[in-house]
Amino acid sequence: MRLAVSTLGMPGAGLDEAIEAAVRHHCQGLELRLHPDTGVHAGLDRDQRLSVRRRVERAGLEIAALAGYVGVCRPGDDEPVVEALLADLALAADLGAPGVRVFPRGGDPAVGAGRLKAVSGTAADLGVRVLVETHDQMATGAALAELLAQAGTPETAGAMWDLLHPWRHGEAPADTLAALAPYLAYVQVKDAVSAEDTTPVPMWSGSVPLDEAGELLRAAGYDGWVSLEWERTWYPQVAPVEEILPGAAEWVRRFGA
Repeated sequence: MRLAVSTLGMPGAGLDEAIEAAVRHHCQGLELRLHPDTGVHAGLDRDQRLSVRRRVERAGLEIAALAGYVGVCRPGDDEPVVEALLADLALAADLGAPGVRVFPRGGDPAVGAGRLKAVSGTAADLGVRVLVETHDQMATGAALAELLAQAGTPETAGAMWDLLHPWRHGEAPADTLAALAPYLAYVQVKDAVSAEDTTPVPMWSGSVPLDEAGELLRAAGYDGWVSLEWERTWYPQVAPVEEILPGAAEWVRRFGA
């Protein structure tokens, strides 16, 4: 496993500050949240994109993923969703990121499958993937696997397993991994108070079954990216991400394949 940290945990920090934190805590990568506040988004011009890529690479880091906000199953017309997704995929290719995180934002797998198919050719040409997170209406591995199976594009669309969400919706980690195994491309790790109270807490001080999930991933031979998604942007009262990263690094050392 390779450790990355999401810039979601660093509200108000610029790219250089995020790079410094990642390097200081021995991360191999950064998960860059796509938002005007972070300075990384599809509106960047060619020179700005090149600057982002060079700054990350000069620090000896990789961009593990871009954390986008496209809803692939969102009800409505396909065209604006596909256009937004294509823009984020092009940005990923320019920055050297292997994939873009998206959300379901809807419950109809046929809707999302059609859109994933629509961008598959371009994604393949660019050498990037769509990473659909276990989230909102498809928070479980079973639900997300249905979407990805209908899409039938495993080389360009994979699963991002956020360890919190399937568990808090009642799905055991073993069942999540069994469902996502053919598609698993990325893991987000975090701990939280409980299934009902998702306030972030330091690793092993909450209720998320971190050890169970880690043992399952180790047994499966998972060797991809693991990103600490410390949601300080949404919970500004919690500790700085720098205080949480050592626990995430320990989790990766403990369960890395």
